[in-house]
Amino acid sequence: MAAELTAPQLIAKHRPTLDQALETIRSRAYWSPHPEHPKAYGENGSLSLPEGKAAFDALQGTRFDLDQPGTDDWVGGEVSPYGPELGITYPHPDLDTLLPAMRAGMRAWREAGAETRAVVCLEILSRISARTHEFAHAVMHTSGQAFMMAFQAGGPHAQDRGMEAVAYAYEEQSRTPDAAEWSKPQGKRDPLALNKRFTPVARGISLLIGCNTFPTWNGYPGLFASLATGNPVLVKPHPRAVLPLALTVRVAREVLTETGFDPNLVCLAAERPGEGIAKALAVRPEIKIIDYTGSTAFGDWLEANARQAQVYTEKAGVNTVVVESTDDYKGMLANLAFSLSLYSGQMCTTPQNLLIPRDGIETDAGAKSYDDVVADLAASVSGLLGDDARANGILGALVNPDVKTRLEAAAGLGEVALPSREIVNPDFPEAVVRTPVIVKLDGAKPDAEAAYLSECFGPVSFAVAVDSAADAVELLRRTVRDKGAMTVGAYTTSQELSAAVEETCLEECAQLSLNLTGGVYVNQTAAFSDFHGSGGNPAANAALCDGAFVANRFRVVEIRKDA
Repeated sequence: MAAELTAPQLIAKHRPTLDQALETIRSRAYWSPHPEHPKAYGENGSLSLPEGKAAFDALQGTRFDLDQPGTDDWVGGEVSPYGPELGITYPHPDLDTLLPAMRAGMRAWREAGAETRAVVCLEILSRISARTHEFAHAVMHTSGQAFMMAFQAGGPHAQDRGMEAVAYAYEEQSRTPDAAEWSKPQGKRDPLALNKRFTPVARGISLLIGCNTFPTWNGYPGLFASLATGNPVLVKPHPRAVLPLALTVRVAREVLTETGFDPNLVCLAAERPGEGIAKALAVRPEIKIIDYTGSTAFGDWLEANARQAQVYTEKAGVNTVVVESTDDYKGMLANLAFSLSLYSGQMCTTPQNLLIPRDGIETDAGAKSYDDVVADLAASVSGLLGDDARANGILGALVNPDVKTRLEAAAGLGEVALPSREIVNPDFPEAVVRTPVIVKLDGAKPDAEAAYLSECFGPVSFAVAVDSAADAVELLRRTVRDKGAMTVGAYTTSQELSAAVEETCLEECAQLSLNLTGGVYVNQTAAFSDFHGSGGNPAANAALCDGAFVANRFRVVEIRKDA
């Protein structure tokens, strides 16, 4: 097929961005080519806020045609956590037709080389970026995130993560030269001489199993890591959050077509209600890579059963914060209050367990008992969310009824220090909006252990009383080792305790944030600088993003010829 955009054109356009991304993953400095503020959009071909909203509105009640092979039905059923039915239907695949079609373009995609694949991926991301306002509404009305969070996390932050994966993919593929002339001296005889060629070769079709809460942020790393390393990508969205990834697939297919590649290198696999197509796809021999974010049960199943594939999982963990002392009590409370409240705690990085010595802590505001700390934190959360308009902007909506069920059940697990309250969203009265609950538990009681050593996904936090700081560190170690953690936090003015927590996190392979009291929160990570997860504890077997996340998506094949 004829290319409307040539590789040299794309290299000229995107190579400087790629070079900056490569430099930044080495320096770990702050950088983002994607603006975080909504007002930055609306010029140079990008959609303004009204245009993005209009584009989203125009999609509702339509058939989302992707012109991909093997469509045998049209399926849908998304209902916004804010109330409205989206009414969009998507192509359902006949896998025996679709999967062979996806492999057809692999040779040309491989022969294009790592640089061309990288800049094609960057063109896809550039076009997604221009439609950030449209994507923001799609993320908001499938995940329940408040608009500003959907805009930032579902837009520029997700795009940053995708670009980060492209940079790592390019770096790993370019580590080996394309060709080499090899000569081994043989003394008086002629040297042995070979011409060698080295080609990164993709594993095969990559399956992306999307999540409900962060469809783009969690989806883009795997999608772009696989595509940039030469693999076709089949996107299987969560049935409640199809639209953001369907839009992504549409943009990718448009760019692939315009650059002369087979658009079937990226396809969508929407499913019928209750079909469970992910399980069927995961064990098909054509699937060679799987990226998954979701429950531990299904993640464990994938790791055990999808033996033909390289499986990357982000599962559940029990995120923990040790609170031992602080020199900024007010800042600590404010930081924790926001961390517990953001997106109603529906983040894989949200703190769940706060380990507090039962004899209290030392602060710049004087000694505080365990009860004082918990009561003051409850007051800080209440103050943060006291204004309903502000609360709606922070909390968003509960993503599904299971979260509401867990939230209501948590109140029966111990003494409630902060009850959850219902908030009405005047713009979306059908949205289920709840403030967090904080429950006091005694860490020494066996019946409490079952609660705090299980993930309770949603706006639920446990203030766990422990006998000492040393006991807190030991409980932290056991939690990460047995249950996993995406994040660990600690507040201490003690160098000895700080060192103990750091060593525990190093030994158990958990990402640690110490003494955060300002505008950076334990449940937020920055692309190009922070690692999301470690791949070294039960919460996830991979990190977003590092060399290990991309390097095993391809193999280097060597061809030698006598010179």
